[in-house]
Amino acid sequence: MEFAEYVSNDATSLAELVRTGEVKPRELLNLARTRADAVDGGLNSIVMRMDAAADERADSGELTGPLAGVPFLIKDLAQEYKGYPTSYGSQSLKNDVAAEHALVTQRFLDAGLVIFGKTNTPEFGAKGVTESELWGPARNPWNPERTPGGSSGGAGAAVAAGIVPAAGANDGGGSIRIPAACNGLVGLKLGRGLSPYGPQTGEVLFGMVGQGVVSRTVRDSAALCDAIVGPDPYADYSAQFPTTPFASDLDRRPAKLRIGWSISSSVNPNPDREAVAAVERAATLLTGLGHRVEQVAPPYDDRSLSRDFLTIWFAQVYAQVVDIKARLGAKNSQFEPDTLAMAEFGRHSGMNAMIAALENTRTYVRSLAEFHTRFDLFLTPTLATPPPRLGATATSPLVQLAARVMNAMRGGRVMALSGLLDDAIEQNLGWVPYTQLANLTGRPAISVPLHWTDDGLPLGVQFVGPLGSERLLLQLAAQLEEAQPWIQRFPAPHGVV
Repeated sequence: MEFAEYVSNDATSLAELVRTGEVKPRELLNLARTRADAVDGGLNSIVMRMDAAADERADSGELTGPLAGVPFLIKDLAQEYKGYPTSYGSQSLKNDVAAEHALVTQRFLDAGLVIFGKTNTPEFGAKGVTESELWGPARNPWNPERTPGGSSGGAGAAVAAGIVPAAGANDGGGSIRIPAACNGLVGLKLGRGLSPYGPQTGEVLFGMVGQGVVSRTVRDSAALCDAIVGPDPYADYSAQFPTTPFASDLDRRPAKLRIGWSISSSVNPNPDREAVAAVERAATLLTGLGHRVEQVAPPYDDRSLSRDFLTIWFAQVYAQVVDIKARLGAKNSQFEPDTLAMAEFGRHSGMNAMIAALENTRTYVRSLAEFHTRFDLFLTPTLATPPPRLGATATSPLVQLAARVMNAMRGGRVMALSGLLDDAIEQNLGWVPYTQLANLTGRPAISVPLHWTDDGLPLGVQFVGPLGSERLLLQLAAQLEEAQPWIQRFPAPHGVV
């Protein structure tokens, strides 16, 4: 098999070629590695190669599962692989070797995937861009001067560049959908409780984080979600799992849907014209497919939601830093200044602020649930702007120094009075104000690549559904993929393909 044939197939079709004996897992693994060797020096999407483990699996002759033999990458965050470190993008965890597979990793392996590396992520996945001090920035294959998004930015870049047809990702505030939108991919965030966590931890961020993938086709997202969704005997509760595979219903087109769309955001009152165009074009396409599409006011206050989201997030970062210091003896110098600032803000805000923010989520859940009594789906841009240039959201060296000083002095009160939280909302969420809603409410959401900017950058649109609407979201995405195909669209203008 030549690379052109490899990259023209998705994971589902590559698995079929393996099943029929037309290609062997070793051949596919060699193609993926050769592609990584050729392009990843300029993208920095892969931060760890796992060649010994991959060689053993590819040559075992014992691979089984629906995706047996397909090369795959997992994220260097919450997708632990036994015997290898999982750094979470942090110097403090660079040598923290996993004693066992994460449950999601085991399910990827049970599906027959050949995992040969880990992808780049920002420290603790705490940003919408992938620019850690430990690994350096990941770059967007469509334009290497732009971000591939985050926190699953390495995964998004690797898939868009043709290294693998899909890659492991996870999403606590948009970290599947943002890189999907930045890289011209499909990204489904499953509803709360469907994707597995642990055994290293319980549910992170009170259930706001979910495991998943980014992929080039809808059917690959469906198949990979089928592979990981299922009961966990160690979970705190049992979700209502699907009774039939998502992939089995993709040929069924959704009935006429009521879809409300909005570009409004008080966090970013003036979204880029390309973000507006992305939603307007999607609305026109949906109308042509027979759906009823209507512009609406957003069913929530996104500035209040952003404050609550970051209050919870900063408390989580503080807990992570405290745990790593206690468990591994890490020093402040092993954490990035922005992380220390988040941790100090979380410490100063205290339990009452976090509990209040969690209580406020009931307002967002109720308002979104009421919206879904009138509309089947909520449509927004995934991003408020095209993918930013590398470093555009980075804090200055002076601010980084101040963050270290404030952390050392426990200056959370000063930070709070200085308006740090509002600055963080503007700087980190201003270009991605639409994605946190699904995480706080536990609803499923999907980003699909329906728009490219005038200068050739992807910019996806997002659909948020009610509880249990994963199948509907995938069916609609498959309908859109059929109406406006994107699988053969590659970032060739920048010499990556």
